[in-house]
Amino acid sequence: MSEDLHARWACCFSPAEVAQHLTGVAAPWCVAAGWALDLFRGEQTREHGDIEIAVPAAAFPLIRDRFPGYVFDTVSDGRIWENATPQELAATHQTWLRDPATGNYLLDVFREPHDGDTWICRRDEGIRLPYRDIIHHTEDGVPYLAPELVLLFKAKHAREKDQADFDATVPHLTPAQRATLAGLLARVHPGHPWLADL
Repeated sequence: MSEDLHARWACCFSPAEVAQHLTGVAAPWCVAAGWALDLFRGEQTREHGDIEIAVPAAAFPLIRDRFPGYVFDTVSDGRIWENATPQELAATHQTWLRDPATGNYLLDVFREPHDGDTWICRRDEGIRLPYRDIIHHTEDGVPYLAPELVLLFKAKHAREKDQADFDATVPHLTPAQRATLAGLLARVHPGHPWLADL
């Protein structure tokens, strides 16, 4: 992310602010990526350059309607389409909420494949799990993606922050969560170095 683009994310929402906007929305949604791991561990462990949520692709209009006055840009391979058309949305899965008054980005929305109430993994469509099993909640009700799935997505690039997130999260996983992550890694990223630590 360029320095200019990074600066445009400096005022992004907190998980609690996202939850406030989406209270009562009739669709499963959850905080994803690094923030999800912090919610799982019960504390913020590092700075976050943005905040991501995951939603079923078909439910995106319900999410969009909760942010009147803002616009959604779609993003793919480093390119940004401002105020995305339905066709541009259909061709991508990542969407950034922008404040048109400031140009700042406040929220990153992943529009995920699904079959009704079943989540489908973008990396392997054979991995399908009920939303009720993969969305957890903090004590104050903020939904977040199961840590084993967050780490599965982080494994692809395993950047320095991803390795730090893995190292900090694994000690908090239950044996069942470790086994699930190991099975998913072996399937999606065979031979991944993280397998040795699970």
